[in-house]
Amino acid sequence: MNYITVKQFYNDNKKKLDLKIVTGEEFLSKKKIIISDINRPGLALAGFFDYFPFERIQIFGKTEFTYLKKIGKEKSQKVLNKLFSYNICCVIISRSLKPPFNFEMIAKKNKIPVIISSVFTTKLISSIMIYLERKLAPKITIHGTFIDVYGIGVLLIGRSGIGKSEITLELIKRGHRLISDDIIEIRKMSDDVLEGFGLDVVQHHMEIRGVGIIDVKNLFGVGAVRGSQKVELIVHLEEWEKSKNYERLGMEEQYEEMLGVKVPKIILPVKPGRNMSVIIEVAAMTQRLKSQGYNPARELNKTVLKWMRKDGKDAMVE
Repeated sequence: MNYITVKQFYNDNKKKLDLKIVTGEEFLSKKKIIISDINRPGLALAGFFDYFPFERIQIFGKTEFTYLKKIGKEKSQKVLNKLFSYNICCVIISRSLKPPFNFEMIAKKNKIPVIISSVFTTKLISSIMIYLERKLAPKITIHGTFIDVYGIGVLLIGRSGIGKSEITLELIKRGHRLISDDIIEIRKMSDDVLEGFGLDVVQHHMEIRGVGIIDVKNLFGVGAVRGSQKVELIVHLEEWEKSKNYERLGMEEQYEEMLGVKVPKIILPVKPGRNMSVIIEVAAMTQRLKSQGYNPARELNKTVLKWMRKDGKDAMVE
């Protein structure tokens, strides 16, 4: 099961969401966030606990605190004692609101971290969900090189030494953007969308045999890199085999399945004299056309068949 600790969540979002720990700092590393959904415990505060998604982050905003003040101190403390008796990962208060009626004390007694943010409730929930969906998405790590070519996320794979990094370097010089070299983390963002990331420690660095490690961001500028991209095309590089029949028309499409998602795939044979960077550019542009519903090979096939039928009719007339 994928999870992150509340401490990691806090550290990653401290500046962006202006987070401050109210109480329970000692519990941050022990509490786990296992789901990207968020809950506002309005029904629970009203006493309805038949369905209470306690495993989610609980958001308290102006609505929740206004209700607690309306029902008074005694009833508020009673319902908060019951609510915080559940194994809640953490509570986040929006708009820098001051919690009423021993809120912090009851949370601390139940070992529940309370965090406060200056961000308004709706924006806070949206930001947290986007962050958690990325962090908790199913993921795999693969060896290869991932680059943005004309806005298409191209994943280069193949045996070590086949030339992935050298081809990528040429693509970067031609104006395309590196996401990651060598280690790529693929996350399933939805039922049919995969997104590729680099590991923070080594992202935007490349190993070039004979040269060593290069820093692409500092060498070519910030315009030569990006943090992530959808995985839209897999290019498998392999050594040219004379006896093997490679795709020449593009009529039959190949796919590779990752995390249950089928990704278009092509096999490119590598041999001296072939300009692999230009070929990959063309492959990326062709994939963009296909994603828009236009397949050049199939359209040409239709045109040729139409011409043959017309030519055959003309021959019969003659």
